[in-house]
Amino acid sequence: MKEVFKLHAEVCKTLANAKRLEIIYALRDGERGVDEMTRMLGLKKANVSQHLGVLRAAGVVKTRREGVNVYYRIANPKIIKACAMMREVMMEMLGERQSMLRILKGRR
Repeated sequence: MKEVFKLHAEVCKTLANAKRLEIIYALRDGERGVDEMTRMLGLKKANVSQHLGVLRAAGVVKTRREGVNVYYRIANPKIIKACAMMREVMMEMLGERQSMLRILKGRR
């Protein structure tokens, strides 16, 4: 069971990067090439490629080669669901913090 926790921690560490999350969301509707993602995200090609390499090593994305082009896709659709669920949790937490700040400001 400890190996499962280690793997879980590694995947979470991989996902703990804003640019990688942007890439994951860019891939949620299907596979894309590096050039397309570079344009979509406004990042340099080398930066996108580096992040895709990390995601690929962690098993988050898979590739398909067509000639000189490499296309990336999400390895398992549950990854998108997990990211979306965590995003919902973060938005709820942010809303709670904002509510607490309003309450605290009202007490002054």
